[in-house]
Amino acid sequence: MFEQTFKNIDDVLWKEAGCTTELDYTEQTSWLLFLKYLDDLEQERSMEAELMGKSYEFILDETYRWSYWAVPKLPDGQIDRNSALIGDDLINYVNDVLFTYLKGFKQRATSSDTIEYKIGEIFGEIKNKFQSGYSLRDALERIDELRFQTQDEKHELSHLYETKIKNMGNAGRNGGEYYTPRPLIRAMIRVVKPKIGDRIYDGACGSAGFLCESYDYLRQDNLTTQQLRQLQTQTLFGKEKKSLAYVIAIMNMILHGIDAPNIIHTNTLTENLSDIQDKDRFDVILANPPFGGKERKEVQQNFPIKTGETAFLFLQHFIKILKVGGRAAIVIKNTFLSNADNAARALRQELLSSCNLHSILDCPGGTFIGAGVKTVVLFFDKSNPTDAVQGMPLFSQGKSPTEELATRKIWYYQLDPGRNMGKTNPLNDDDLREFVELQATFAESDKSWSVDVADIDWETCDLSVKNPNKAEETALRDPQEILDEIAALDTESAEILAGIGGML
Repeated sequence: MFEQTFKNIDDVLWKEAGCTTELDYTEQTSWLLFLKYLDDLEQERSMEAELMGKSYEFILDETYRWSYWAVPKLPDGQIDRNSALIGDDLINYVNDVLFTYLKGFKQRATSSDTIEYKIGEIFGEIKNKFQSGYSLRDALERIDELRFQTQDEKHELSHLYETKIKNMGNAGRNGGEYYTPRPLIRAMIRVVKPKIGDRIYDGACGSAGFLCESYDYLRQDNLTTQQLRQLQTQTLFGKEKKSLAYVIAIMNMILHGIDAPNIIHTNTLTENLSDIQDKDRFDVILANPPFGGKERKEVQQNFPIKTGETAFLFLQHFIKILKVGGRAAIVIKNTFLSNADNAARALRQELLSSCNLHSILDCPGGTFIGAGVKTVVLFFDKSNPTDAVQGMPLFSQGKSPTEELATRKIWYYQLDPGRNMGKTNPLNDDDLREFVELQATFAESDKSWSVDVADIDWETCDLSVKNPNKAEETALRDPQEILDEIAALDTESAEILAGIGGML
C-alpha cells in the first residue's frame, strides 16, 4: 500500500542537492516520518480523550504540529496552498524555527524515558539537509500520504523502513555497523529464548535490529495488557553512540510499535566497569558491537583488559553487565578466536573462566554484505557466581585452569549455505534452520562438533573453528586476518615501549 510512496520519497531525495548517499536518504526520511507519526499519534490520543469526555494536552504547540505547518488542509481535505510554506520560506522556518523549538524539548522534559526527551534528542542531533524548499515541499506531501493508525499500517511501514536501513547498510563499506542481517538476529534470538520479564539489552544497538526483532518475537505470544505494557516499557534497552544510528533506532522501534523507546544516546565504553551494580545488569544481551575501531587511552582505563579494539572492550562490558543466569549472543570478528596478542588471549581466558561459552556459530564470508569480514557468534551464559572481568585470571593461584572454568565444552556449528552470498543471494531464515535445531541438543553432524576445553592449549587459548569432519584445508590465511594480527601486535609493542620509556 505504501511502497510506491516510499519510492516517490526516494525520487525526491535523489534530486535534492543536499542528499547524496543512502545514509542521507534514510536520515532525512527519518525525521520527516517521526513528525508525521507524532502528529497521527497526537490526533489519535486527542480523539480518544474526547470520546471519554476528557481533554487532551498536546505535546507540541499548535503552530509546530505537522497538520499546521507541513501540510495544512482545507475543510474538504485538500492542501491549503495559501498557507503552505514553500521555497526559502519553508527552509528558513524548518532550520531556524521548527528545529530550534523541537531541540528545546530535551531541557524541558521531565525525564529521559519520555517521548518529549526523545524529541529533543533527535532534533538536537539531526540536521535538515534539504536545500530546496520546493523539494522539501514535495517530500512533505509524499510523507503525508502515509498513515500510522492501524497495526497493519505500522507493520507495512516498519517493513519498508527496515528495507531502507538494509539498503543503507549495504551501500557502504561499514554496512554491518548499521545493519545486521535479520535472519541471523532471529536465529540468535531463537537460541537465547528471551521471555516476558527478561530485561533485554544491546549496548551498541545501531538501528535497533536486535531490539525490534526481540519485540516481534515476544509479541507473538498472547499477552495480557500488563505483559504488553511490560514489553513496551520495561523489557528492551539500548545505547548508541552515533547520532544518525540513534535517530534511526528510535524511529525503527516506534514503527515496530514502541512509543517511547528506552534508547540512550551515549558512548557505552565510557562507563567504568567497576561502577556496574546488580541493579544495572540484564537477563539477555544480544549485540553486534563495532569492530576494528580504536578507542582512546582514557576509555581503555575503564577496562581491566587494556586494548584499543572496540569489540574487545564491548565484550568485557557485556560479560560484566550480564546477570548471573543470564544469556548472551554476541557477533564478533572470527579473528577473536585465534589472535595471539595478549589482550585477545586474556579475554578468551576470561570468557571461558567467568561464563559458559556453550556454542560458537561460524558465519561464512558474505554474511555481512559490504562489511568484508568473517564473523562468528558467541553464545554464553553467566553461570559462574563469581564476578566477571576482574582483570586477574581465576586460575592464578597455581591450580589447573580447567578446575575453575565455567566453560567445560564448546559446541561449534559451521554455517555453509552451499552458495556464495551477496546482495543477490543474502542470508535467509532457511539457511539457519538446521543450526537452531541442532543447537538445542548440541547434536553433532558434518557441520557441528564439540570440543572439550580441557583439550585446549591454555597458553594460546586458541578457539579457532576447526571442523574435524572436513579434510584439513591448506588455503592461505585471509590477508585481512594477518594484517589485523600485525596491527594488534604493533599496538601492544608500542604500549610496552611507551611504558619502558616512562620508567627511564
